[in-house]
Amino acid sequence: MKKIDWYILKKFLTTFFFAIFLFAVIAVVVDVSEKTDDFVKSNLGFTRIITQYYAGFIPHIIALLFPLFVFIGVIFFTSKMAGQSEIIAILASGTSYARWLRPYWIGGVFLAIILWFSNQYIVPKAEQIRGGFEAKYIDANSSYNALLQKNNNIYLRIDSFTYAGIFNYDTLSKRGGPFFMYKLKGNTIVENLRSDEILWDSTKKWKVTGVIDRKLDGIKETMRLDSNQHMNFSFKPMDLNRDKYTKDKLTTPELNRFIKLEEMRGSEGLNELKIERYRRDATCVTVILLTLIGAIVAGKRVRGGSGVHLAVGFVIAALFIVINQFSTIFSTKGNLNPLLAAWIPNAIFLIVTIVLYRKAPK
Repeated sequence: MKKIDWYILKKFLTTFFFAIFLFAVIAVVVDVSEKTDDFVKSNLGFTRIITQYYAGFIPHIIALLFPLFVFIGVIFFTSKMAGQSEIIAILASGTSYARWLRPYWIGGVFLAIILWFSNQYIVPKAEQIRGGFEAKYIDANSSYNALLQKNNNIYLRIDSFTYAGIFNYDTLSKRGGPFFMYKLKGNTIVENLRSDEILWDSTKKWKVTGVIDRKLDGIKETMRLDSNQHMNFSFKPMDLNRDKYTKDKLTTPELNRFIKLEEMRGSEGLNELKIERYRRDATCVTVILLTLIGAIVAGKRVRGGSGVHLAVGFVIAALFIVINQFSTIFSTKGNLNPLLAAWIPNAIFLIVTIVLYRKAPK
């Protein structure tokens, strides 16, 4: 790392963090104006609104637009350098074009690592805060939420040969009932268990009460009655929550476990979960690609200066968002592989990066 590398890297990071901070402030102001009535109805004080909502909202909005602000930040300060002939001077001094891009690589990788770690662990925790507040104080009176509350019967596949159902399950008390479970061997039922109630208790196990357990072996039947019984099922209370924010609130290890559980159950909507999982990795590569594209596009001095560069940057950003949305829709509503859906935008923009690099004046 030489002085010129530190010079470019300092401009890169300073511009990015200033831009993302400024946008976060604007986003909070706009959000406050939209949710003022909800905050008043919640009867929460200023401190509790900050800790119970905006502590989750701010990381959410920053992570959502992180790659785009990296891109805009790179275009902005690089265009200024090009306008002041700094880049021409750097290249004229004998520095190769690839060498000039080194601090952009370093800055892009550094920010990509920050975003990757945040996507895996920090942002999901923030989504728990934001999602919990919105579910309780904002979505509580929506028709969507009312429908879920009325339809709170849950049917699930515990493993490849065991099926279960819980009627009137309450996510807050983690209690429901009646409960039933049956096991199959081929097309034949070999066990039928029913209970009056199922409860997640302090032992971190499911407790079933009023148990009637019938085991079938051909024409032979064995019946056992229990007042209560603890059972180790593969599902946990969080797996039964009907929450539109579920996939966002799970850390990556939790999301991986949840996907495997849903695959075992044969649940619908798996592509949406898988896209979320793959997107957490793909977005970090997007940061690097957009950093390089921004540097290459803005590194050329043109008539019109920063305005032209920013206009080109917004067009490229819009194209990326459109491609990303189309690939997501084709996967969730069609048969496109979720891994491909998450990485197609990066594959396309990798080609764009290579073409721009080769055509850039060096």
